[in-house]
Amino acid sequence: MLLSENRGQEMETLILGIGNPILTDDGVGIEIARRLKAAIPGLKVEETNEAAVVIIDYVAGHDRLIIIDSIKTGQGRPGDLYKLGLEDLGRAAVPSSAHSMDVVTAFEVGRSLGCKMPESVSIYAVEVRDNACFSERCTEEVAEKIPSIVERIIVEEKL
Repeated sequence: MLLSENRGQEMETLILGIGNPILTDDGVGIEIARRLKAAIPGLKVEETNEAAVVIIDYVAGHDRLIIIDSIKTGQGRPGDLYKLGLEDLGRAAVPSSAHSMDVVTAFEVGRSLGCKMPESVSIYAVEVRDNACFSERCTEEVAEKIPSIVERIIVEEKL
């Protein structure tokens, strides 16, 4: 959906699953988004393996955004779930291009372009073990946590 198509539409919640579904645990955000869509008919769900400035096209025009992605802190256990807000995310010092722009900066750019950006943003990050090996399946540790993560998001976000 392009920015121009978003304007004037009824506002709604968007679930945005981010990740690469062929890089083992990196696809966990997309897998969870797909399961949320299956569990709740009519829920608006999008998937992308891109972030940066491209995120504006996905999220502009929505009141509420729920992002689901992977994270590798090295401090948690695979399958641990962290709930964050935009205020919890750091900003890149100086993005080298629009493609390396962080989410916070993308929101600022969207607003400066006059886009209606979501006021409510929840970010769910799943701790992963392997986000580098090629596989269309998550590792066992992460995969076994997906059903409870889906339920937790449904409850916390009142979907």
